[in-house]
Amino acid sequence: MRPERVSRWFVTVSALFFLGFHAAMAVAAPRRVVVTLGLYGFVLHVLFGKAYALVPSYFDRDLAWELGPAVQFPLSVLGTTGLALTPLGPPWLRPVGTALWAGGVAVFLSTLGWTIRDNVTGVATGTGGPNAHREPVDRTANVAVPIALGYLALAAGGALVTVAGFGSVHPQQLSHLLATGTVALFVFGVGFRLFPRFLVAEAPRPIVTVVIAAGAVGPALLGFGLFEPGLLLVGGVIEAIAVAGFTLSYLVLFLRSERRQVGFYAVLLAVVVGVVGIGLGLTIAATGRDPALVSAHYRAMLAGFLGLTVVGAAFQFYPPAVGVWPYADDRTALLSIGLLGGGLGIQLLGLIGRFGWMRSVGTVAGVVGALCYTYLLLAAFARRWQ
Repeated sequence: MRPERVSRWFVTVSALFFLGFHAAMAVAAPRRVVVTLGLYGFVLHVLFGKAYALVPSYFDRDLAWELGPAVQFPLSVLGTTGLALTPLGPPWLRPVGTALWAGGVAVFLSTLGWTIRDNVTGVATGTGGPNAHREPVDRTANVAVPIALGYLALAAGGALVTVAGFGSVHPQQLSHLLATGTVALFVFGVGFRLFPRFLVAEAPRPIVTVVIAAGAVGPALLGFGLFEPGLLLVGGVIEAIAVAGFTLSYLVLFLRSERRQVGFYAVLLAVVVGVVGIGLGLTIAATGRDPALVSAHYRAMLAGFLGLTVVGAAFQFYPPAVGVWPYADDRTALLSIGLLGGGLGIQLLGLIGRFGWMRSVGTVAGVVGALCYTYLLLAAFARRWQ
């Protein structure tokens, strides 16, 4: 079975988790359910699927085990579903869900690790031809990938140790290791390879180095210093440098480019929301964990920075206009981006201002936006299934 086909499976199921994520926020489900659906379900499944498709070529290698994606897929889907239902179900769901999810991660890490085993630093980039001038940036961006995989291994190990009773790693620590250490760092590394090509523009080289360096160090300080105020603040500042640098680099790319495809606007909105989310995180680190600010922070980063970046990249890989169903076009894509971004903005204002009705309006808009996004992806895949 071709890895490209299984990659579409991961992206498809991630869209369903994305819909569940927004629905969970709308019905005020427990935070652990919301975070699991958004992080483990939506964002990580996209990462798994696209990593299988992109990382081998970025490291000038072939995928070591073509069956790896197909073996991982059911483990990750079932494990994530079990973890999402843990706060609502019987106690055995947590160890079973953790074991399945960690098993999927083990397959993923083994497959990609063996693929890049003789090019771990990414010196060989597969860059050539008309893109040869991009090689210095590509080489720097590649460094992010093995570090991101290391954070994923650390989080999976921490989850297993906790359920086995040999230690205790808080769920919030695991979430930070995964969200900032694995997903955000992967966004930085792969983003610096993808977006300059999508936009046909040049990323500022010094900023690329700063973002990768800060993005590699910040997550460790955030994860291990989550309950140490001083360390948390230092980690927050370093991660803020990474997100702000990535935002600046994307703004430069966007302004330098003459292209204005629909997915670019989702990423533009994502990086702006990311700066807002980092600001909220620094406020929490400096003043304490106000529940409303904590909710606003994780929603801004998960639904906004990471979520909208994924949406924008997905619209580039799977253009809405290729869909075979009615209304599969750029207008519907813009509608989905507007609903997701606008709904999130209303949610954040409602959380910070303590206006319950605004949170309700924002989450409903998010659900409709997620429905549009899922519809467009399925419409694009339907052509391939015909």
